[in-house]
Order: sequence, then structure tokens, then C-alpha cells
Amino acid sequence: MNLRVAVIGTGFVGRAHIEALRRLGISIQGVLENSVTRTQEACRALGITRAYTSLEEVTGDRSVDVVHVCTPNHLHFPQTKSALQAGKHVICEKPLAMNTAETAVLVSLAQKHAQVGAVNYNLRYYPLCQEAHALVQQGAIGEPRLVCGSYLQDWLLYPNDWNWRLEPELGGALRAVADIGTHWLDLIGWITGRNLTELCADLATVIPVRQRPTGPIETFKQTGGASTEPVQITTDDYGSILLHFEGGLRGVLTVSQVSAGRKNRLWFEIDGSEGSLAWDAEQPNTLWIGSRKEANRWLIKDPSLMSPEARGYAAYPAGHAEGYPDTFVQLFRDFYGYIAAGDFKAPRSFPTFETGHHEVKLCEFIAVSARERRWVEVPG
Repeated sequence: MNLRVAVIGTGFVGRAHIEALRRLGISIQGVLENSVTRTQEACRALGITRAYTSLEEVTGDRSVDVVHVCTPNHLHFPQTKSALQAGKHVICEKPLAMNTAETAVLVSLAQKHAQVGAVNYNLRYYPLCQEAHALVQQGAIGEPRLVCGSYLQDWLLYPNDWNWRLEPELGGALRAVADIGTHWLDLIGWITGRNLTELCADLATVIPVRQRPTGPIETFKQTGGASTEPVQITTDDYGSILLHFEGGLRGVLTVSQVSAGRKNRLWFEIDGSEGSLAWDAEQPNTLWIGSRKEANRWLIKDPSLMSPEARGYAAYPAGHAEGYPDTFVQLFRDFYGYIAAGDFKAPRSFPTFETGHHEVKLCEFIAVSARERRWVEVPG
């Protein structure tokens, strides 16, 4: 592929983007951080030649075809908007923006400028999530009836754990639901092919006061002996949501960032009229397949045993584990392959700006439901 890229943001997820781009052989023209010093440090650490000094320099670089936005949430809208207006395609980290007024603008701009936009709901791209999608769509478990699951983490378990996502002006009004819950919701909606019709949410701030470092700290890093100050927290550490989907499918989701020992456990089970499927992100290379008429079984990731539709998303042969970094490679492969094909009216297999708009919309409905303690309809 001859497409060339600029990456904005080189923290935890930005480095994951850069690694995946390099594995695909896509040229990275340069990177931008939140200061000239940090940008230069990132270039040295990552072996990248050009250190951009401003967003305007990124969007004005005519050698750049695609911009990857990997910054804190509140920057997604202005950075993505500028890139679209400059004629760049964009892959944006989720959420696409802070609210649906902003996401609607980005959807419209991408259409107006005939640019391709993607949101990095990368968990679809675990090989056995692709297999689960193929099996459900083939009717292998019959009619989906029930879905349950959770997304549990422990990285904010203690009052002195801190990250910018805890601050609503930087991360948004919802946190656990928006940060990890939308991954689960996107995954289940895509696997089952069913849209949500209504929901009822219960949210809680389990740790109402946290200790904020007086200096910067990177995602997933401990505050250590840094000087801190107490801060009142309003965003959700926990949420449980009852879900009604099209076709009578019912479900429940629990999310938490305060569950000790759960490092990054997205789990789901889909129960159909003829069988069930279950998958755990902490053991991503096995898919449980349940049956009443025969013995239950585990499918260990093996391209030769997977459905034709899913087989291409397993990059390595049986016995060779694939994980989180590989999901970025597979999503980007779909995205860049689509751009290279040149037919922007063709169906898109990757999560689009419309996907990102929908997930932010769900967050707004979840917030209303929790605040007003009632079921909320999800129109359309």
C-alpha cells in the first residue's frame, strides 16, 4: 500500500497504532504530541523522522493521506474535523467525539468531503470473535435468545489510581461505560446483527474521592510517590445495563474498572435456540461452543478449522497465539484495503464513523436511564 500516515498521540494506544502500521508496511510520515519536546522525544524513541509542531502542520502536509487520532477524548472532535477538512482519511480512537452533536458533524463532514472514517473498535478483530460472528450469521446456534457478559478491569481499583479519563472535561461524562462498555456493546451488536431497542442502566461511582497527582502520569502507570491532591469523582466506576434487542433478544452487561484481578476481561455468552457461544478476552484463543444434544467443546484458534468468513483474520497457524496487538493490524488491513480499492460506495466491514456516532448515542441514552432510573427507548 502506498498510503502515507500521520499519527497524533503516541501514548499507550498511539504506540499500538504505530506498531500495527509498521507490520502492514504503511509509511509513517511523522507524529504529533502535545508539546514540541514530547514530539521530539517520541520521534527519537520510535525511530520516526518527522516531528510535527502543530495540528496545522499535520493537516497541511500534502504527503499525508491518512491521520490516526490517538489523543485524549476531548481532542478527538477538533483534530478529526481538521483532518477531514484538509482532505485526509481518518482512523479515530473511540469515542469518536464527546457527544452526538459533535459525532454527527464528523459523519456529515466525511460524507461531504468523500473521506473514509473509521473508529477503532478493534475487539471485533480477534480471530475467534470473527468466528463467533460467522457462526451466528450462519445460524449455527439457531435464533439468538439471550446474551450476557461483562467487561471488568482493576486498573482504577485504589483511590490513588489516576488517569485523565477520570476528569469529565477530558474523558466525558461517562467513563467505564464509554471507555470499555461501548467495546462490548459494539461487539455484541455486530456478532448478533441485532440493534438495541431499549435499555435500563444502573451506574455507580464506587470511589467518590481520588488522589490526583500534581504532575502528569501515563495510562496504566501507578502514581507511586508522586505528590497528590484529593478530587471529587463523578464518573462511573461501575455499571450494569439491561438490554432489549430486535427480534426478542434480551441481555445484560456489567462493566467495572474496580474489579481486583480482572486485568482486561471482556466476556460474553450468546445463547441461541440450538446452541451457545462464549468467549473471554483474557483467554482469546479459545471459543466455547455449548450444546444440549452433544458434548460441549472448545474451539482453539486454528484457521483450518474456522469458518471461511473468519479464517482470513487469523494471521498465524494453529498453536500460535494471537492477541490485542493483532486486532489493530486486522482492522487497519480492512481499512487501508478499502481505501486502496477506491470504491467508497462499497459496503464497509470495519467500524465506521456511523458506528462511532451510534455508540456515543447509546452512552447518552444510558446516562439518561441511570439518572432518571427508568427504561429508555433506543430509536431507529
